[in-house]
Amino acid sequence: MDFIDIVERSYTGEKVAKEDWDIDYVALAIKDILDDYDLDYENGDVMAYDEDMLRRFYAAGRQLAIESGIYNQNTGRIIKLTEDEIDEAAANQKKTMTVGRGADAFTFYARKAEDERRPGVVAGNPGCPMDVPTFRQTVESWAKEPSIDMVTCGSIVDVDGHTVRCGDASEVYALKAEMKALNETCAKVGRPYIGRLAAESSVSQIGDLTAFGSGMRAGDAHLVAINNELIMTTDNLIRAAMSEDTGVLNASLACVMVGGMAGNAAGAAVCMIASMLLANVVCKADYHLCHPIHLRYIATSARECMWLQSVVCQAFSLCAPNIIICDIYPKSGAGTKELLYEVAANSIAITVSGGHLEGCGSCDGIKPNCSGLECRMMGEVGKACAGQHITREKGEVIIKALLPKYEGILGDKNEGLPFKEVYDTETMEPLPFWQGMYDEVKEDLKALGLNIN
Repeated sequence: MDFIDIVERSYTGEKVAKEDWDIDYVALAIKDILDDYDLDYENGDVMAYDEDMLRRFYAAGRQLAIESGIYNQNTGRIIKLTEDEIDEAAANQKKTMTVGRGADAFTFYARKAEDERRPGVVAGNPGCPMDVPTFRQTVESWAKEPSIDMVTCGSIVDVDGHTVRCGDASEVYALKAEMKALNETCAKVGRPYIGRLAAESSVSQIGDLTAFGSGMRAGDAHLVAINNELIMTTDNLIRAAMSEDTGVLNASLACVMVGGMAGNAAGAAVCMIASMLLANVVCKADYHLCHPIHLRYIATSARECMWLQSVVCQAFSLCAPNIIICDIYPKSGAGTKELLYEVAANSIAITVSGGHLEGCGSCDGIKPNCSGLECRMMGEVGKACAGQHITREKGEVIIKALLPKYEGILGDKNEGLPFKEVYDTETMEPLPFWQGMYDEVKEDLKALGLNIN
């Protein structure tokens, strides 16, 4: 498909008011489709199994994508795609994808439920607001972890004491600082060519363009987002177009709200599937990031969000295999055992359902209370699940044993501690109390049958 033709539909498509889009094309449309396909969420579930149900979820998401299309909020018009266009794009999605270069290269693949091949692991606290020193320290803490295959990062919001503003020269300086810090830090830990999901400090397309001129390279990736719900913007269409012929990968991102306009977890799963099918075209997606947001708890470690990730990964693996990387955004911050339990539970749900792992957006990603240690937990849990051939049934048993250890804090802040209070910033190793918590949680996991290193 000619992408410029897709963009042109932003100006020729049906004109719709934003409020009408939200109600008629999202909320009511999803409600009707759930009824048509007899789909719902059983309260308390954390894992999906039934193949017929999973195929119905894919069909429901496909119907929503065909019937509603996607709304360009800047032009107030609908970009409609035909049934053939949606199916062709889904069939042609990448089944393998290499990030990074040389000795640091890693190949992601389209996984399936209970896949015995380990998931790829992308480490970082994407989008978390940081100053430059904290940015460098946190990236170093996870880039040095052997179980990590790709790195991402927080967002630089302060450059030399100046606040970074959207569409401003300060955004250019933030992106230059981000790319410089990523390049130097990854080289410092001996991984100069590791793939990076970068341009996280970019608020507008200006920042993205700066990143492309400041060290973004083939095998790296940047975000091309779909806004809530089923909404595209002109600046994200620009992001999608700018990677052409560069080797830089487009990571589509849909942060569908569980309990929002799409309804409960079942409606949100339908909306997420539709978002990804549309993103194949409007985001020129090379791979997808699956990031459900719980309306009440935010955290992806909530039951409904883990179930949604399980449904989405399996629905695509059965009907239109592609590469899906699921975000892990726990409620808790570094220096709390709850964080490690959240990460372990969420990592199990994703791995046994056929997804790859990205995180951790510790402390809901709102404060830089994060470290490489929870990224280590994510990577080691994923490797153990695949290596031990943990089934979905066994995974669910472990998750339900972990839930009582953290579920009570999902409605609280539990922000934990900033990086410098959980890591020795000279040695870049966890402080003894933080390492001790990790070791205790590791023993708990082993007692439940998961032998992590």
